[in-house]
Amino acid sequence: MDELTGKVAIVTGAGRNIGRAIALALAEGGASIVVNARTNRAEAEAAAREIETLGVKTLVHIGDVADPKAVQAMAEAAVTQFGRLDILVNNAALRREKPFAEMDYAEWREILDVTLDGAFHCTKACLPALRTSGAGTIVNIGGLSAHTGAANRAHVVTAKAGIIGLTRALAHDLASDGITVNCVVPGLIGTPRPKGKPEPAHHLTHQTITGERGKPEDVAAAVRFLCSPGARYITGQAIHANGGAYLGA
Repeated sequence: MDELTGKVAIVTGAGRNIGRAIALALAEGGASIVVNARTNRAEAEAAAREIETLGVKTLVHIGDVADPKAVQAMAEAAVTQFGRLDILVNNAALRREKPFAEMDYAEWREILDVTLDGAFHCTKACLPALRTSGAGTIVNIGGLSAHTGAANRAHVVTAKAGIIGLTRALAHDLASDGITVNCVVPGLIGTPRPKGKPEPAHHLTHQTITGERGKPEDVAAAVRFLCSPGARYITGQAIHANGGAYLGA
């Protein structure tokens, strides 16, 4: 399928796991991809090489989404390289676990700076080009714990809950510009964990009704649909990809 041919997408945190799967899914639809990673150039370039095998163009941009100057440079590089920008996927996030009583403000801010403020910076920097697109799309990546809560993750839960609020607010603000804004909320997705890191406690309290965990590609498929011409009437929504682990709104 080539429903995204001629489109250009920025995917933040695209070097691994869900971000990489999203970048590949959009490329399979025909979009050119800006692969963003915070520091790991090797991962980003490996993802870009895989994307290029699909016959689309890529650009690797290393930069921290918490840094507005780095984000502005990324948006400008995308437009300079490809002449346009149509899709922004705010995927970059940090995952940490710590009891609230032991958490200091720097640890709290680190999560919000990347996950929530990063989405703010990226949207602000990309907005002029998305307006010019005429059919711009923003997809934010949420988190199941924002809807259920989770122990030892006050910072992560708060940041991801903020992403839902930002999605709904921007859907109103940007509708007149022809920009849709939605959120895809992954559930229990099987992604590699850092060596020596145990399974998060909140994963053990949720069960899917499908009887299995999802794959990054399951999340990516939802993102690709929301970026397609067939999803132009969908905006302000939180779309859950969780195998039935959470059935709330």
